[in-house]
Amino acid sequence: MGPLRLASRTLFFSSSTRSASVSVHSSSFSFFRYQHGCGLCLCLPVKPLASVSSNFSTQSTAKIVAQPSPPPETSNEEEERSHQKSRKEGFITPRSHDFNAWYLDVIADAQLADYGPVRGTMVIRPYGYAIWEAIQDYLNVKFKETGHSNMYFPQLIPYSFIEKEASHVEGFSPELALVTIGGGKELEEKLVVRPTSETIVNHMFTQWIHSYRDLPLMVNQWANVTRWEMRTKPFVRTLEFLWQEGHTAHATPEEAEKEALQMIDVYEKFSYEEAAIPVIAGRKSKVETFAGASKTYTIEAMMGDRKALQAGTSHNLGQNFSRAFGTQFADENGQRVHVWQTSWAISTRFIGGIIMTHGDDAGLMLPPKIAPIQVVIVPIWKKAEEKTGVLDAAFSVEKVLKTAGIKVKLDASDQRTPGWKFNFWEMKGVPLRIEIGPRDVSSGTLVISRRDVPGKQGKVFGISMEPSTLEAYIRDKLDEIQLSLLEKAKIFRDGNIVDVSSYDELKSAIAQGKWARGPWSGSDVKPRRFKRIMGQVRVERLRSRRLHEKLDKQRFEKDEGVLLWREANEV
Repeated sequence: MGPLRLASRTLFFSSSTRSASVSVHSSSFSFFRYQHGCGLCLCLPVKPLASVSSNFSTQSTAKIVAQPSPPPETSNEEEERSHQKSRKEGFITPRSHDFNAWYLDVIADAQLADYGPVRGTMVIRPYGYAIWEAIQDYLNVKFKETGHSNMYFPQLIPYSFIEKEASHVEGFSPELALVTIGGGKELEEKLVVRPTSETIVNHMFTQWIHSYRDLPLMVNQWANVTRWEMRTKPFVRTLEFLWQEGHTAHATPEEAEKEALQMIDVYEKFSYEEAAIPVIAGRKSKVETFAGASKTYTIEAMMGDRKALQAGTSHNLGQNFSRAFGTQFADENGQRVHVWQTSWAISTRFIGGIIMTHGDDAGLMLPPKIAPIQVVIVPIWKKAEEKTGVLDAAFSVEKVLKTAGIKVKLDASDQRTPGWKFNFWEMKGVPLRIEIGPRDVSSGTLVISRRDVPGKQGKVFGISMEPSTLEAYIRDKLDEIQLSLLEKAKIFRDGNIVDVSSYDELKSAIAQGKWARGPWSGSDVKPRRFKRIMGQVRVERLRSRRLHEKLDKQRFEKDEGVLLWREANEV
């Protein structure tokens, strides 16, 4: 299953500086834009592989070999580590100065993740993992509402399984990590450390599916995945990442297609309503379709540097894997038929998308619905005799909000100044801050500041501490912030999509870092030309149901609209 990428009719291509005329026939509208070149995936906690040390007995260790040669001695990760060591504590590189350095600074200072001891890996810290848990909480409910059950498949997969589906092994071979020794002995068959699970799922489905009565079979697993990436970036592309991957088997191709579209819609709704990210859904071209799939749907998000991030994918696998593994069922007439399948995934890459969509020079900015802390309370006092009254009021407010189900944090420590706490919690992206001082205690009121509205403009005085009044006000403001972040992201996205009617206009739009919308014949030949001529560019065939407002006015016939952009994976 593919990483977190644009999930709805999409293709991707690379751009070079060579110029050439490319005729673009206008059978429909398309979009063109730049994309970020970083990894993806979502997952849940899974026990990691034990590190292999020379101090361990060879009788108890496993040898893991990566298919490709290891990254060069000087990698982008080493440069990033050096940057983090050399910068001053608390200093965040301005986004406009160096977007990549800003991104890494925010991850470090907000305590979202750190580099693991193995190059290309990361340690997700509690605050970062809490965001992942919020994503899990929402999606778990939606998966079960749509009839899916959670389960778990082994992390180690026989290499022969990978070889059964030709395009699958070709697509994943460069990224595979292999286990060749176990228990001190050479294994008879090398094992693949899970890059995705279509093969082992089909092996098990073959044993579970016998009749049409066994269908549909719809499962999901939260797991970790290993892909031997050469260039990595925390959350966006790492050697190991967390994700969920759904797998389904159906009796008809229509059911499989309906399932693939349903799940991309679940991802799209999550992106808009929970993460406040206005993704664009579409279908990938054959060039970018997941290895082994008939169709790949994707959601793409515009990051703060106008590059694209593939945020989730849903694949209609057709009968490709079921034919390779012999996964069949007896239909109502007793005929043996191969099942039609889907797989779909979203990963911890989405956390990187949240950072790059909403963050600013002050640090992280989190949508309230997925924020680990929605409200932070900062008590303020100068004299010792003021402390007790201020803290009593702060604890009382904390209790009111906790009882109301609001995620609140009281920062009552006296090792740091109030000003330091303000900056710290702003950097952590907490949507609302409550300030309580001696005068507030006397008046029975407090001060509330919004993270998304900087300075005095975002600060409101004299809010009553009366429980029902305070709860209603906080809920209202959290809803306002959620909608405000989505609206801001939509305005930014729409302001960076331009209409083009010729190749020169397209080339100019891409050169400016914009996304471009224009006509496309719908042929898979065009994406190959764009890739050859323009370099690292992706193309998406749009399903524009959720392309709101002015973009929604442009309806695309036969789903042949297209979007092009620069790869967001470039680091």
